[in-house]
Amino acid sequence: MNHSLRHWKEAATLIVAAEQRLSAGSVTSRTLGKLGTQHLPHSSCFDYNILLLKRSGKSGFMPNAYVFPGGLVDSSDFSIEWLDIFRSFSSNPCLGLRHVKQNADTRPPIFATDRLKLGSPIPGEVAFRICALRETFEESGVLLVVPKTDEKRLLKNKGGTTHQGINDICSEELKKWRSLVIKSPSNFIRMCRELEVLPNIWALHEWSNWLTPEGRYGGRRFDTAFFICCLKEIPHTLQDQKEIELFQWSTPTEVLQSYEAEEFWIAPPQFYELSRLCQFPSLNDLHHFASERAIEGCEQWLPVITVEKDHHISLLPGDKLYPVNVSESSMGHDRSSALHRMVIADSYHIRLQINITPKYKHVLPVLPLSSKSLL
Repeated sequence: MNHSLRHWKEAATLIVAAEQRLSAGSVTSRTLGKLGTQHLPHSSCFDYNILLLKRSGKSGFMPNAYVFPGGLVDSSDFSIEWLDIFRSFSSNPCLGLRHVKQNADTRPPIFATDRLKLGSPIPGEVAFRICALRETFEESGVLLVVPKTDEKRLLKNKGGTTHQGINDICSEELKKWRSLVIKSPSNFIRMCRELEVLPNIWALHEWSNWLTPEGRYGGRRFDTAFFICCLKEIPHTLQDQKEIELFQWSTPTEVLQSYEAEEFWIAPPQFYELSRLCQFPSLNDLHHFASERAIEGCEQWLPVITVEKDHHISLLPGDKLYPVNVSESSMGHDRSSALHRMVIADSYHIRLQINITPKYKHVLPVLPLSSKSLL
């Protein structure tokens, strides 16, 4: 990690994709073929929805924005008490922790590998997942945990199948624990111990790592790990009228179309990632890609904002104008002609200009034909 960024607030967010049944006659990814940069797939092509939460208008950071669930890393996410929780599930102590850590040891440095809290035995690979799961529960009531009865299946498959979720915790019990966790993040540990469940760190796959650019969103800057999780069904949610005003499940195309119609606002990282998800109308395809690609690692992206005429341009690593002192990445492309940027006309109009090859076997966003003409 860049030591000059240590003053930034570290956070984790979770892209939750949940399966929905396609209507009769809907097109699947098998009939779409390779999307490339041809067009955004129609909403009916998707067999899953993405969870978005609307932040309160009183929030000090991106008020009224629609975001993926997530929040700040807490010291309790690194608590040594998690060792006892994992030990209580397995005759092989810390097997779950070791599985995640082993993946980290076989790839290039990524966002969590060197984020080890001083004095804590919990690796950053695990703590950031716990944070994403805890914050998702706090903000939406979606609890992604593994009951003790599923331990053998989970550890045998090593999270290789789409997360099923659990439905045997009653609504009142969830409300009680959610209230306690909101009051104190350390109660997430207590909840897992008393309910005999594990946070399902195996269902989360590393997706990306975004840093807040300088001078944006009120000056608060975050170093945020993005994870993705694929669910077989839409999980139980709990409405929150405080930090989060409402939630909704929509396809990536629906979100992008609503944003462009100025029906609600999403931040540039969400725009980029939702455009990437448009490469995968099938939940199974998305899950397979995310789980296989995650072992490659993630690149840390710090957008650099420049102004050109009446547009703001958000330069990303690999672009020919991206400062080499920030990142020396060439993304496998000739820097003299490389484009990797977001052209921001105003809050509701973003155009992607991209011709680079992504690192770590990732995919590029699907570009509408209007954007393709800009390359």
